[in-house]
Amino acid sequence: MCLKNGKENPPQTLTLAVRVHPRSRTPGVERTGPQDYRVQVASPPEKGEANKEVVALLAAHFGLPASRVRIIRGHKSRLKFVALELRD
Repeated sequence: MCLKNGKENPPQTLTLAVRVHPRSRTPGVERTGPQDYRVQVASPPEKGEANKEVVALLAAHFGLPASRVRIIRGHKSRLKFVALELRD
């Protein structure tokens, strides 16, 4: 919760479309469009391991704590929509 001028301002949320490539040799994040990214992860897409690595890589890439990055759609798909919670 942020207070400015005595009023509560909700955090800004940026939504990204992310194409995930599991079992990659070189993990990383690459921008492919204005709000489109490709994320390569070493983990296999089993038991949510790849999703955890996607969140960790995006958090590191944008300089955010992992708690501010969440997958909002596409938990079992290679195409995911991820919300980044930005604060002032």
